[in-house]
Amino acid sequence: MKTSEDLRTKLRSIDHRGYPAYKDLKGQYDFGEYVLSIDHVQGDPFAAPSRLSVIVSGRRAGFPAEYYDTYAKRITLQDHLTRLFGAQLSRGSMQAGGSGKSGLLAVSRCGQEVLERTACRVQTGNVGAASSRSEGQGAGLAQAQAGSVTLRFEAGFPAHGRTIDARELEKMFYDILPGCVRNSLFYRRIDQNKLKAAIELCEDQQAVREQLPKLGLCAFVANGAVLPRQSGVSDRPMEKAVPFRSPESMEVTLTLPNRGKVTGMGIPKGVTLFVGGGYHGKSTVLQALQNGVYNHIGGDGRELVIADESAWKLRSEDGCSVTGVDISPFIRQLPGGRDTKCFSTEDASGSTSQAANLMECMESGSSLILIDEDTSATNFMIRDKLMQQVVSPAEEPIIPFIERVRSLYEDFGISSIIVAGSSGSYFHVADHIIQMREYVPLDITEKAKAAAEAFPAFSTKQDRFPAYSQRRVPKPYMALRKDDRLKLKAMGVSELSLGHDAVELRYLEQLKDSEQTMALAYILKQLELTAMDGRRSMKELADLIEKRLDEKGLESLFEGQDVRSSLARPRRQEILACVNRYRKLMM
Repeated sequence: MKTSEDLRTKLRSIDHRGYPAYKDLKGQYDFGEYVLSIDHVQGDPFAAPSRLSVIVSGRRAGFPAEYYDTYAKRITLQDHLTRLFGAQLSRGSMQAGGSGKSGLLAVSRCGQEVLERTACRVQTGNVGAASSRSEGQGAGLAQAQAGSVTLRFEAGFPAHGRTIDARELEKMFYDILPGCVRNSLFYRRIDQNKLKAAIELCEDQQAVREQLPKLGLCAFVANGAVLPRQSGVSDRPMEKAVPFRSPESMEVTLTLPNRGKVTGMGIPKGVTLFVGGGYHGKSTVLQALQNGVYNHIGGDGRELVIADESAWKLRSEDGCSVTGVDISPFIRQLPGGRDTKCFSTEDASGSTSQAANLMECMESGSSLILIDEDTSATNFMIRDKLMQQVVSPAEEPIIPFIERVRSLYEDFGISSIIVAGSSGSYFHVADHIIQMREYVPLDITEKAKAAAEAFPAFSTKQDRFPAYSQRRVPKPYMALRKDDRLKLKAMGVSELSLGHDAVELRYLEQLKDSEQTMALAYILKQLELTAMDGRRSMKELADLIEKRLDEKGLESLFEGQDVRSSLARPRRQEILACVNRYRKLMM
């Protein structure tokens, strides 16, 4: 391995040369306390920044082994280090001048959720186990040692016009970067109490997740949680918000390893209804629950808002693509004799899209459905008595969700949490009914059930969920396989492109980070080019990619190429949802 002085000598030898001479710097350099790896050099100062890695050996990093001995704790440690390193880099970014992206220093910007990212990797020393991912390709392999830290980031190599300014890059490498590394990737130099608090919070969050099924619960909201957010564009907690307080009838007390006894609202499995006037907090609770599939950082307010990890936010998606889905449990027939047992369309209606989404939810293995009537197709959710009298059931092809919700739970173990502000018909089928009044939840189950007795039932009797086709086998898009240089791009969290094809994801409300969207682009490419063989079902494809990510990490998506610092792991549910929205999907 070359030394840091070798790098300095190289820098000075290429000063004032054309920008392509920077490519001679690619390689690894020993800086004593850490190794700097220059993994990819940008083509010109206006191109995407160069990709670099810092590798610190486990002995030098010194993080306690108990901080990364489980998957959840390791992801928390990696997240914490990424945030620390990012804070340090932001102070040094753009201190070196020049044209284009000269002087830029950047790493993944973490939000309120704790996600597995390619930006940081802590080696467990247990390669091949599901709780540890391999270091992947390139720089990580150089330090296959327990506790070693690989931190990936981007840097804009300085230039004036397209002429190298090596002196400015030397300042970045020797004056700015060393302090960033020392103050964030060495246990002895960071605030150990803050790291300990993050790890302990992770342990408590995992303890809640483990206790939910044992207690027959599908979600938990701790007393004192702050659910409202600052605004529609900020996911930080709202100041002076009303703290959550569980109704006494639904209070449960959990014993956590670090916080001890914690009391809050336990939402039992089954059918739970949230009702109340507008702006009283119904949707706010549901949004907190849909984000409760992730762990959150301390200070978020929703640290102990925990939902079943497989929870699926179900909604309508007018105009979405549907391919080969059996929607017959909800749509009997369609005009023109279209097949509802293998339904495909490029432009789904509200009801057909929501029916397809529910069937895809079942295909993904979800055991909790979250529904807000504001984002649902009305005719999918309910048909009132008057409408049934005017339009007979024989003339209406839609079997509304209200007629299937009990069977979903009793026959398939799939619970539902529903926000309903205008339809009292769900009182007949709900196990628990919670009224939100000025952000305070009240258990009105008995009152609502008594009131419902004076009104006719919503519709016909509750039918059992009929038999349906569960195995969908996608085929490869052969035209795509002829292009071995597919460009991948993520447009925020709402859309990705695979070659010339766009995949719209804006209705996948549980996607939280654009790096998850970018990871979905890589996953879709890998599935389309290597795994869709006309034999594997959608479920088998999801199993395949999840196993690969568990064993080899997100780095495995790069297939021997330089690992980018811009991916975050999506859930199984979003992986399948992304594949389902790919308009070139063929069955």
